[in-house]
Amino acid sequence: MATQPMAPTHAVVHSHHVPRRRQCVRRRGIFIRSAAAAAASSVVPTDTLSAAFWDYNLLFRSQRDECPDPVPLGVTEGAIPPDFPAGTYYLTGPGMFSDDHGSTVHPLDGHGYLRSFRFHPGDGRVLYSARYVETAAKREESGDGDGASWRFTHRGPFSVLQGGKKVGNVKVMKNVANTSVLRWGGRLLCLWEGGEPYEVNPCTLKTLGPFDLLGLAGSDDKPPPRENASARRTQRPWLQEAGLDVAAHLLRPVLSGVFNMPGKRLLAHYKVDPRRGRLLMVACNAEDMLLPRSNFTFYEFDAHFDLIQKREFVVPDHLMIHDWAFTDSHYVLLGNKIKLDIPGSLLAVTGTHPMIAALAVDPSKQSTPVYLLPRSPEAEARGRDWSVPIEAPSQMWSVHVGNAFEEENRRGGLDIRLHMSGCSYQWFHFHRMFGYNWQHKKLDPSFMNAVKGKEWLPRLVQVAIELDKRGACRRCSVRRLSDQCARPADFPAINPSYANHKNRFIYAGAASGSRRFLPNFPFDSVVKIDVSDGSAQWWSTEGRKFVGEPAFIPTSDGEDDGYVLAVEYAVSEHRCNLVVLDARKIGKKNALVAKLEVPRHLTFPMGFHGCWGDE
Repeated sequence: MATQPMAPTHAVVHSHHVPRRRQCVRRRGIFIRSAAAAAASSVVPTDTLSAAFWDYNLLFRSQRDECPDPVPLGVTEGAIPPDFPAGTYYLTGPGMFSDDHGSTVHPLDGHGYLRSFRFHPGDGRVLYSARYVETAAKREESGDGDGASWRFTHRGPFSVLQGGKKVGNVKVMKNVANTSVLRWGGRLLCLWEGGEPYEVNPCTLKTLGPFDLLGLAGSDDKPPPRENASARRTQRPWLQEAGLDVAAHLLRPVLSGVFNMPGKRLLAHYKVDPRRGRLLMVACNAEDMLLPRSNFTFYEFDAHFDLIQKREFVVPDHLMIHDWAFTDSHYVLLGNKIKLDIPGSLLAVTGTHPMIAALAVDPSKQSTPVYLLPRSPEAEARGRDWSVPIEAPSQMWSVHVGNAFEEENRRGGLDIRLHMSGCSYQWFHFHRMFGYNWQHKKLDPSFMNAVKGKEWLPRLVQVAIELDKRGACRRCSVRRLSDQCARPADFPAINPSYANHKNRFIYAGAASGSRRFLPNFPFDSVVKIDVSDGSAQWWSTEGRKFVGEPAFIPTSDGEDDGYVLAVEYAVSEHRCNLVVLDARKIGKKNALVAKLEVPRHLTFPMGFHGCWGDE
């Protein structure tokens, strides 16, 4: 379906101006905006094109109000089923996009806003809370944390400040803790792609402070790793490797001292190995963004955050990794190839372009490099040169991984399967993601809905790799997970008990294709794919509503015995609803078992990633 042009930014902005300052009062522990402000913010043009533009922008509208004291959610449809487990669904994402001095930032640079939905199945109640993660940047930019007046001083790597200092502003990296949330070892951590996690009280959502996970792993009072953690390097020519070492040595103090970048940055995506009871995380070196090599350090922690294993790999490629995978024997990286953009770097330094403009995608190869890095001694013993990637036979930018697993094959080798989402290099654009344009204060949804080819936008695929007993690749293929799900889709999720196991079902956010002006994003459906036969079943919203990332909550041993949670964003009604779907009934009329309504004054912007924590 051809995408219609979106409404001009200036035409919409001037027709319905919303005051930036909101008067709030506090009642019973909750901030409530004035009725006048609420009425002004809910005015939306009635013609379809302008409505679509506004729907998209309302999905990323700031929510300044917090809800530290839990409030019960009203059930508008169905009821919480009696077998739903007691626990809490945590969802994080950006909450603040615009300040009081004319600046609007990219969604990836929005301050982290943590939401929690605490389920009490005994009495059918669900209690909702929401608070900002009190990072150092948040306290500085929100007027010492009181939120009375916001002034963005950090650009953030993806944004340009319209109302702040541009030229010479080296305050780029601000840890916004807005990307994912982790419940592990009795702790609740909010993660970001460029800094250490922030720990939050899992009950009150009060920020406890930075959690020095890498320092904890390397401290003297912790047991040493159970295997050699020395860096594994590639066989690059000695002179070239020495030159890169010198460049890295010169770059580190500049990145750290001038731009306040940590020497190692944890990736926001983590993995849990349920079979071994381990938390897996990976970090990159700060200078990797600027050099034609990449350092990856993998950490494995037990339930007490004691370090069990640490492995470091130096890959001879300029890569940007957002999500990754693991199997019993390997860490799996799909290499998103990037390159330094010299003109973009000069513009970024001036402050007129975002810092991410210094990088560009590198579509020089028509394949996708897949790095199988040895996790176990058995994988290393096979003798395969891990520094040489397997080339998957299609060019694809890796977005998110749903699951990965391995099985022994008849030849004494391994069959590795990845279920994931990926998009094209032609569509992916660093500083235009979500339709951000630093020259305007509104998002342009036409970018996220542009269609120039069937395989451009994110779609769900399976990567299949066959290794022989020596670890050599016999074949590698990439195919759609389901021909019945040919529409854009992302945020793949599974029953977490089946992580690193052969799974049958994948759940994801998807586009139904029924919308004329926003056909591909935001998503309006949850799709359930049966990998065994490629069939797909759908649950879709009605009217001008969208859905976020699905999360699977298991109730028994069966792979699809459980419920799927997703937030429904009814932006035209200025509402957020939490929907509970019966995973076994998706595709049937009675799939929706409950819908819970967040109070209107607490309506929140679109979240990124969430997690479930049992009581």
